[in-house]
Amino acid sequence: MWTRIPSSSVRVIGADRVDFVHGQMTGDLRGAPTPGVVPCAFLNVRGQIEQFARVYRREDDLYLHLGEGQAPALLARLKRYVIFDQVELEDLTDTLRTVHVWNPDDLPGWNGAGEGAQTLNLAGATVLAGRVNRTGNPGVDLHYLARHEDAVLAALAGAEVPLADLDAARIRAGIPDVSRDGFVGTLPQEVGLDVKGPLPAISYRKGCYVGQEIMARLEARGNTRYHLARLSGEGLPDRGEVTQAGKVVGQSGLHAGGLSLARLRKELEPGAQVEVGGVPARLEPPGDA
Repeated sequence: MWTRIPSSSVRVIGADRVDFVHGQMTGDLRGAPTPGVVPCAFLNVRGQIEQFARVYRREDDLYLHLGEGQAPALLARLKRYVIFDQVELEDLTDTLRTVHVWNPDDLPGWNGAGEGAQTLNLAGATVLAGRVNRTGNPGVDLHYLARHEDAVLAALAGAEVPLADLDAARIRAGIPDVSRDGFVGTLPQEVGLDVKGPLPAISYRKGCYVGQEIMARLEARGNTRYHLARLSGEGLPDRGEVTQAGKVVGQSGLHAGGLSLARLRKELEPGAQVEVGGVPARLEPPGDA
């Protein structure tokens, strides 16, 4: 089974590429193997997420894989910080495509015991592959040139699965998609990106970056007012305001399979009744599907 992933992407080359990008992101790129892949966020000065990305470290470049439509803003941000750095930045959105293979055993050439990022050959096409958990079980993201799409997809086992089914699986597993769920503008710890969250994307031991001071304060305090939770209900709107007794208590992401992920006030107890855009919903206990 495989699913097309709406994406955008940036490539970074140059002698200073690792240090330059490392100094902007929440993850530890310097500590990553080559090849390797590091989930991360790019924050504003208030510590709020501007973009979420998976950064692939390779011998000759960095490949930054982002959600659909996110590359232009990240590219503009990175360009503002280029001073004396020897780097070149390129938007690859129009030339690359991405699919997610649900079961790595179905992917020819993938080494399950190997590095998190690998280069494969599928039907004569060179493909960048990365271990990514999008459904509750680690699968593989494949990134390839658009002109090779027909050959690459023909080489994959099983049928294409709609994106809505993948969304339902990841929401059931409690895994956020920052871009698709509309969680841009939140703190990483509020939406599951902390070190013990379902999508860890922060290192508290790396050097400075934009928003790092806020992250250090949150680590020291060990608390945020919101956390990632799941809501159940029928016909809940996507990316809606969550209220209880007329008071705003959070925001929800996409709704699929009868569930939504939500950035929700921590004081709400499992079983609490809320509304999403006026539609009744229930706060599910952690781990329930």
